[in-house]
Amino acid sequence: MRLDKYIADQTPHSRQQVRALLRRGRVTVDGVVARDPAQHIQPEQVVKLAGEVIREIGLQYWMVHKPAGYVSATKDREHAVVSSLIPMEIPDLHVAGRLDRDVTGLVILTNDGAWSHRLTSPRHDCAKRYRVTTLEPIPDAAVEAFANGILLHNENQTTKPAKLEIHSQHQATLWLTEGRFHQVKRMFISQGCKVVALHRDRIGEIELDIAEGESRKLTATEIASVP
Repeated sequence: MRLDKYIADQTPHSRQQVRALLRRGRVTVDGVVARDPAQHIQPEQVVKLAGEVIREIGLQYWMVHKPAGYVSATKDREHAVVSSLIPMEIPDLHVAGRLDRDVTGLVILTNDGAWSHRLTSPRHDCAKRYRVTTLEPIPDAAVEAFANGILLHNENQTTKPAKLEIHSQHQATLWLTEGRFHQVKRMFISQGCKVVALHRDRIGEIELDIAEGESRKLTATEIASVP
């Protein structure tokens, strides 16, 4: 791997910042000052930045409070991406449980594919909690309809049972254990309600507790809560 990419992958610095550090002689490889960003690094070599050994990142698990307008992706040519809210570059990072661009709330990013599969697969019944605001009043009958499952337009299988708690004519909390395309919006449309605001604040035992636009690493307890 190139030296500049290796350092950028393991630290909060961008490739451009790494090259500046190399020019300033702040990087050593096996005790020798390194200035060439294209220098090839072997796994057994010791790379230091400002005298500190750079250690491989390993498995990473991050919570992000997604603002509206951000795309649940790590790359997009037109829109801001949720991965840009994490203060470091992480190889093979992906989003575990996407949200539409206009939806806010909890997004989890990781480079642990097996763990994210357990978090998002409908077979594992990991409930996601949503705060919903609608344009039209929510009918009381929606509670039973959601619990029984709904056959959405252009689908041949009903949704899994979902728990709906109505707080007022236009506000409710919904728990889902699956994530079909635009599922929350489509379920409410089936009850004659257009969703005008949607916010996810919990996935399984992991609850959103940071301000909009912020991010943090998941705790060991939160990581272990995914069976």
